[in-house]
Amino acid sequence: MPQDKEVFKEALVGKKIPLLVLDHQWHKLFTQTGENEKIHALENDVNELLKKQGRLNMDIKSLSSYKKKLMSEIVAIMELEDSPEKEKKMEDNKRLIEETNQKIDDYKDQLLELPKVIDDKNFELMLATMEVCYEKIKKNTDDIEAINKWVQDFRVELKKKVLLKQQKQIWNDELYSYMHAIFGPEVIEMFDMKYNPKNVLQKDEEKQIKQQENT
Repeated sequence: MPQDKEVFKEALVGKKIPLLVLDHQWHKLFTQTGENEKIHALENDVNELLKKQGRLNMDIKSLSSYKKKLMSEIVAIMELEDSPEKEKKMEDNKRLIEETNQKIDDYKDQLLELPKVIDDKNFELMLATMEVCYEKIKKNTDDIEAINKWVQDFRVELKKKVLLKQQKQIWNDELYSYMHAIFGPEVIEMFDMKYNPKNVLQKDEEKQIKQQENT
């Protein structure tokens, strides 16, 4: 669906796309459309990026606390008498602070890049979502048209059957009346003519009335 994908991209230009994996409506939508491997993979990618973002923020917070502890130790060490141990402890703490600062800077750099990476992956997920929705809508539309045709054909056929039923009832009435007029009731009874159009029609009407009462 390359052409459709380009159309979808153009449609999304300038639009504020929600973070789909955190969108309740999006999750509700895809419990109805069924499992899709591409959607599932992209959803996992976005979730992993969000977890990474959360871990980086926690790591920065933890490193900042550690750095604060190291600096407090340096202040305490400075009050000690000069000694090789004091000098070594000062150097160790300074080295650890530099390493901690480097880690914090690296994590902050990653945090600066992550929003763009998340947005790009979320955009891919939105495109995949639009593709799935488009295919589902197209399939549903085809099914609706097929059902509408079936209903229309059924109505036409039903109308034909009702007319045919009415015509046959009229023919039976005419045949019965004709035979009754020519042969008389005695001959009709001799041939065991159990069909009485009026009784049958009356039973049909009573049956229809009972059905309407029950509905």
